[in-house]
Amino acid sequence: MPPAQAPIILGIESSCDETAAAVLVNGQVRSNVIAGQTVHQQWGGVVPELASRAHQEHIVPVVHEALRSAGVRKEELHAVAFTQGPGLIGALLVGTCFARSLAQGLGIPLLAVDHLRAHILAHLIVDKDPRPIPGFPFLNLTVSGGHTLLVLVRGPLDMEVLGGTLDDAAGEAFDKGAKMLGLPYPGGPLVDRYARQGDPGRYHLPLPSTKGYDMSFSGLKSAFNRLVTDVRERPDVDMEQERPHLCATLQQAIIDILLRKLQKAGRQTGVERIAISGGVSANSGLREQVSALALREGWRSFIPPFDYCTDNAAMIAMAGHHLYLAGRFSGLDTVPLPRH
Repeated sequence: MPPAQAPIILGIESSCDETAAAVLVNGQVRSNVIAGQTVHQQWGGVVPELASRAHQEHIVPVVHEALRSAGVRKEELHAVAFTQGPGLIGALLVGTCFARSLAQGLGIPLLAVDHLRAHILAHLIVDKDPRPIPGFPFLNLTVSGGHTLLVLVRGPLDMEVLGGTLDDAAGEAFDKGAKMLGLPYPGGPLVDRYARQGDPGRYHLPLPSTKGYDMSFSGLKSAFNRLVTDVRERPDVDMEQERPHLCATLQQAIIDILLRKLQKAGRQTGVERIAISGGVSANSGLREQVSALALREGWRSFIPPFDYCTDNAAMIAMAGHHLYLAGRFSGLDTVPLPRH
């Protein structure tokens, strides 16, 4: 059983292209360090082999800096939490092997964390900047480059997936749409930036019809590709002038798909707390419209700070904190689970 004193947890994140480490003391962030990987930009997307090599290069200095910034010696740690999956297998292996070795060397528990659950638990992170923390239950829309899920959260370790994407993720739709417009990777933030200058009603995109709480973005990507091709082939069109309008159209269509399902779930379940998480929750349009939806429905909305939207180790450590309190430890033979 965990000791009575306030647990000190080291979190390690290596699921994709960020190497990150964080230290939580009794559930409060003491440090949160992230090393990005710019090497992927020239390839227009994350290259798995390059990502795993960069993780090998970064993980030791990142963990060292997280401990130093937190003022914590490794001997003071009570457990090591790491991302078990989903993610890129090579990238996950680096974090998994490092976490297993460190836990074994220190003789402390190992905590295997589900990356998607961790994104949701980012809402519970406590740091130096006070903000509202959602009570239970709440509905969470987890939106990232690889995943789109609508989850009913009854507690830190009690979550039910209500629906998800049937094909592509919302974040992928942003990035692929950006690529169609000739924008560099990562394109999602650029679509957001251009969209703020554009008219989302200038063009029309058909929205998919899906059952229940499930979503689809594959058809939307195809429709947007046809739209961009059609606009580009018009002799009287300046693509530089039309790019903001095309970005605004794409962004609004993606947000409409997401919010229709979130609104439906809120009304049908009676849960009046809604939240978003994941990399796409940094999108300004989505953040504004989730807040507006909550206001119209008389609900409360929760949106994490930007630092906790994208992949980070504080959320891994927070998920590990709750696993630790529940005594859910993992064996030193734990392996990555790249698929959800």
